[in-house]
Amino acid sequence: MNEKGFKAERLSGETKSELVELARLCRGDILKMTTLAGCGHPGGSMSSLEAFLLLWSLADVAPGRIHDPARDRIVVSHGHTSPGVYSVLGRLGFVNVDEAVAHFRQAGSLFEGHVERTVPGVEWSSGNLGQGLSAGCGFALSSRLLAEDFNVFVVMGDGEQQKGQVVEAERFAAKYNLANLVAIVDRNYLQISGDTRKVMPMDVAAQYRAAGWHVIEIDDGNDFDKLYEALREAVCCDEGPAVIIARTVMSKGVAFMENTEKWHGAALPEEDLTRALEILGVENDLEKYKKMRAAFVPGTHVEPHLPAIKVRTGKPHTYGVDEKTDNRGAFGNALRDLAEVNKDGRGARMAVFDCDLASSVRTTWFAEVEPQSFIQSGITEHHTATMAGAVSTQGILTFWADFGVFGTDEAFNQHRLNDINHTNLKVVVTHCGTNVGEDGKTHQCIDYLGNFRSLFGFHVIVPADPNETDRAVRWAAAHEGNFLIAMGRTKMLPVTGEDGAPFFADGYEFEYGKAAFVREGTDVSIVAMGPMLPRAIEVREILAQKGIRAAVVNMSSPAVPDRDVLRKAAGAKVVATYEDHNVRTGLGAVVAEFLAEEGLAVRFVRFGVTRYADSGKPDEVLRRLGIDPEAVAQAIEAKLKDAK
Repeated sequence: MNEKGFKAERLSGETKSELVELARLCRGDILKMTTLAGCGHPGGSMSSLEAFLLLWSLADVAPGRIHDPARDRIVVSHGHTSPGVYSVLGRLGFVNVDEAVAHFRQAGSLFEGHVERTVPGVEWSSGNLGQGLSAGCGFALSSRLLAEDFNVFVVMGDGEQQKGQVVEAERFAAKYNLANLVAIVDRNYLQISGDTRKVMPMDVAAQYRAAGWHVIEIDDGNDFDKLYEALREAVCCDEGPAVIIARTVMSKGVAFMENTEKWHGAALPEEDLTRALEILGVENDLEKYKKMRAAFVPGTHVEPHLPAIKVRTGKPHTYGVDEKTDNRGAFGNALRDLAEVNKDGRGARMAVFDCDLASSVRTTWFAEVEPQSFIQSGITEHHTATMAGAVSTQGILTFWADFGVFGTDEAFNQHRLNDINHTNLKVVVTHCGTNVGEDGKTHQCIDYLGNFRSLFGFHVIVPADPNETDRAVRWAAAHEGNFLIAMGRTKMLPVTGEDGAPFFADGYEFEYGKAAFVREGTDVSIVAMGPMLPRAIEVREILAQKGIRAAVVNMSSPAVPDRDVLRKAAGAKVVATYEDHNVRTGLGAVVAEFLAEEGLAVRFVRFGVTRYADSGKPDEVLRRLGIDPEAVAQAIEAKLKDAK
């Protein structure tokens, strides 16, 4: 191209001619790849095509700079328009266009059905509609945190404007004056079920104006001149975020397909493809691509890029045997310490996100040290989960702290998409299990392990006391990947060893996936996690009065059980798991799977939450559930008698 960026008042004739020709070829690519695959979304790909071409042609991006920290970021929220994205990236040299056409939606191919971050030029894997603007907010915020001057462009469909997360992102962008954020809404007025005005009426422009955005409306988003002028106005706007609402035509360029919702998600049959390519004046070389597809050999995909982060973890803090505190307080102290040792360019750039719970999750202490890196999002869990995930991919040590039910259950789909994007997010959730008893069943998060075990890239840590919490937080900060650190609410004394000294202190180093015998015993092994570990020790003491020797195992990394420790634990007459999590999907399920896989013949019993619990003090709630220490000890004693 002759021009780069949006400085010129209008497109030159030469640039426009090049774009028009590229659009013609890309429309052919879109139709060929979807017909070849027998599925896909040609309609929206063709209506958004002019936006894609202008952005990847003129924004500050290039095939040789896909990891340049100063590059512009382009997010495609309606990820089903992947045929349009792949064709543009292919024609502009980011990928091989023939491979994109031939192997679209082919198992093992780079070119999947929705845009993926493994494709050069794609910043965010998307397709769960409504999340792209949140990711864009994360990238735009990152430019400020990193002191890098780049623009962020987010292209969206109009149907996804119906989602509440989009509104959450709109408000956030306006609050933080993200002037480097430009959104484009492809307003073709069609979604799967038909006309958007009938499916779910909405005034998109009014929605953004109400949130405080600069709104630009154009009557033809498939016109390069009009779209360019709107983009230039948006980029030059320094009064907060800008949105372009562009009226487009679904399946633009092929008359018999235009303005028909059928082609939102259906490929042309071959006979119709022939007719469409004739209209476009594009060669019908489908047979060439059929041969390529038949000869396809899957390759090895490179994992999405994560910039290296040099984290200074500081010195672990030890809480004394008489120092009663809560795990959330230990997290807050560790987070503040991380802020102190990493600030002023001495270590990692940090960001901590909060959803109106800072005083409860103890992130206020971080805010006192690094106020510019403390981001208050209000009660917008869906948006914040996605936004924080996007920030974590930019070389920023990123934490998000929330209550368990909000940070895990409510935002699960967002975390799933983060996991697919290989983010580097540290999620810390407090008030988990029945430890938040008084708040009642709506706030007792009893399914976090079951949920997050199903996410292939998340690490789950359930620390037992403040000392283990301190060390686990520092470990997660220093290690790449997504982490969920779950804890209760109430204060406790540190767990001690047989010698009466803090167990998770001097000489103890947290390592993900490692379990430990806190007490030795041969009759029964009690495997516990989190706030149930001290209660497991209570169970041991009750059993000891009856001459029963119980071992107590701390399994603080329950998603990846320590197989060596569990094999030793299985040498007892009975193995028991003890948790305040859903007994069907938590620690008991993990240990049961292990015993079955190992073929270990041992009597096994699970103690956990079997129903939505009552509102009351934690000990009262456990008693009502029949899993207080006295009841557990009695049940174990009965199990041992059966074993004889």
